[in-house]
Amino acid sequence: MITQEISDRLELKELVDLFSNYADTKENDKQVALFAPDGVINIISSGEVTFSLKGREAIYKAFSGSMDAYESIFHMSGQQTVEFQDETHATGIAYNLVVLVKDGVTSQEGVRYADTYVKLDGKWQIQQRNSNFIWRKDI
Repeated sequence: MITQEISDRLELKELVDLFSNYADTKENDKQVALFAPDGVINIISSGEVTFSLKGREAIYKAFSGSMDAYESIFHMSGQQTVEFQDETHATGIAYNLVVLVKDGVTSQEGVRYADTYVKLDGKWQIQQRNSNFIWRKDI
């Protein structure tokens, strides 16, 4: 059982890191495949949900439209904590420093992801991601 938990934790860490890697390389198809088919993303700014996306198609459309406008994207993944509800359900918190370059302006954002994960067909996926954009600074 301990071996399975360690394996699951490593897979969940890779899942969160791949989300960031694919965002940086604008591989939206690979990024969206990290979500459950009915996955949800809630974008939170100033403590309020500004918009929600449900399902891979909606997520893909939004990611493709928004990320293509940036000249450069860089995510630095930080700490992640995971709590298992059972063998196929978990929750987690992950932190990211996001650097975006658009029209020659560089901005940094501190993002806290509150995730719900589900294991489907033996593979962990993001069921819901609450992306809390805590702060932003143009540099």
